[in-house]
Amino acid sequence: MTTVYEEQAPPFSPVAGRRSPAIPLLVVLWAGAAAVVALWWQSATSVVGAAGWLTEAGRIAGLLCGYSCAVLVGLMARVPLLERRIGSDRVARWHAMAGRYTICLLVAHAVLIIAGYAARTQTSFLRETTTIVFHFPRVLPATLGTIVLFAVGVVSARAVRRRVSYEFWYYLHLLTYGSVFLSFGHQIELGAEFIGSPVAKAAWFALYLSVLALVVWFRVLTPVWLNLRHTLRVESVQRETPDVWSVVVRGRRLEKLGVEPGQFFRWRFLASGMWWTSTPYSLSAPPRHDRLRITVKALGNHSASVSRLRPGTRVWAAGPYGALTADRQTSGMTLLIGAGVGITPLRALFETLPGEVTLLYRAHSAEDLALAQELESIARWRGAKVLYALNGADGKRPRLTPGALHNMVPELVDHDVYLCGPSGFAEDMYEVLCAAGVPARRIHHESFEL
Repeated sequence: MTTVYEEQAPPFSPVAGRRSPAIPLLVVLWAGAAAVVALWWQSATSVVGAAGWLTEAGRIAGLLCGYSCAVLVGLMARVPLLERRIGSDRVARWHAMAGRYTICLLVAHAVLIIAGYAARTQTSFLRETTTIVFHFPRVLPATLGTIVLFAVGVVSARAVRRRVSYEFWYYLHLLTYGSVFLSFGHQIELGAEFIGSPVAKAAWFALYLSVLALVVWFRVLTPVWLNLRHTLRVESVQRETPDVWSVVVRGRRLEKLGVEPGQFFRWRFLASGMWWTSTPYSLSAPPRHDRLRITVKALGNHSASVSRLRPGTRVWAAGPYGALTADRQTSGMTLLIGAGVGITPLRALFETLPGEVTLLYRAHSAEDLALAQELESIARWRGAKVLYALNGADGKRPRLTPGALHNMVPELVDHDVYLCGPSGFAEDMYEVLCAAGVPARRIHHESFEL
C-alpha cells in the first residue's frame, strides 16, 4: 500500500449546505409537459367518432413523446449544475425514468395513430401501417429511429443490462441521439400543431436546439478544453490489494478544475484496448495542484486493464461530476460507511470533512482492505475512528444491525452518513440506517450502478 499525498490537509472549515434544485427542476419539466398538452388543446378541432378520438389521443402521445425525447437527452448532457448539485446517479435515474415514459408514449402514439387512420379509411391495421410507414413523408426515418430507441430501451432494462458489457451498453446508448434526429423531421412535417403555426414551430426548434447546445457544450467542447488545458498523463500505478490498483495522474494547473473530494471523473486512457471506452472512477485522495489519484478494482475488462497502464500514458478525462461532497453535511458529526471499492471517495472525504468523523469499512478479509494504511494514518493525525467489519474465520458475515451501529457510533441519529458501495450493500445499509433512526435527509449516497 502507498500514501501518495504526504502533506497534511489544510485546516478543516465548515462548508455551508446548498439547497438542492431538484424540486424546482421537476416543476419546470412537468410545466413543460403541461405546455405541450396546451399546445395540442390550442390546435385541436372538434373530435368526431372513434377514429377522431384515437387520432387525437395519438397526437397527444406523439407530442409528449417528442418533448420526452428532448428531456431524455438533456438530462444526460452532463450539465454541471445537475451533476454536482443533484447528483449524477439521481439524474441518471431520472433519465432512465424518462426513457421508460418515452418508450410507452412512442408505442401509444404509433398504435393510436394507425388505429385512428385505419378506422377512418376502413382498412386493416397492418395495411394502414404499411401505408403510413412507406407513403407518408418523414415516417420511414422516424420508424428507423423508433427501432433504435427500442433497442436502447431493451438493452437498458436491468435484466439485460447485467448481461452485456458496459462498453456495448454505452455505445448503443449513444445511438439515442441518432434516433431523436431521425424523428425530429417527422414531428415538424406532420405535426398538426406546427403546420401553419410559426410560433409553435419556433418554440419546438428552440427546445431541441437548446438541448443540442447543452450536449455539444458539456459533452464535447468542455472535455476538449479540459484536456488541452491540463495535459493529463499517468504518473504511476501502485498495487493496493491483489485486485485493486491506484493510478496517479499528473497534469497542469489542476486547481482550476474545481474538483472536490468525493467527486469522480469519466476516464479514458489512450492505451491499447482502453481508448475506446470512458469509465467513471472516483478520486481516492484529495486533489492536488498537479496530481489526481483514482483507485480501481478489477471488475471488468477496462478496470482489469488499469494495472497494465504505463507512466506517460495520455489520459482523457471529463468532469468533475458527483454530489457526494462536503456540501451535503448538515451536522458536525459524520459517519462514512464503505464497502469494496466504494471506499475510494470516502477515503478522500475522511481526510477533508470537517468535524467529528468515523469510518466503517466493510470487507471480506484484512487483505481486501484497500488503502487501510492511509486510513489509519489519517485517523491518527485528525483524531478520528476507523472501524472494520470483516468476515469471521468461518466466512460468516458480521451483522450490521441497527443495534450494532448504535454500539459502534454513539449518537448515531445525529450523524450525517455518507454511504458508498455495491448496490445491494448500499440498499441494505440504507434500510438499516433508517431503522436505526437516522433521518433519510442525512443519508447521502451516490452510485454508478444504474
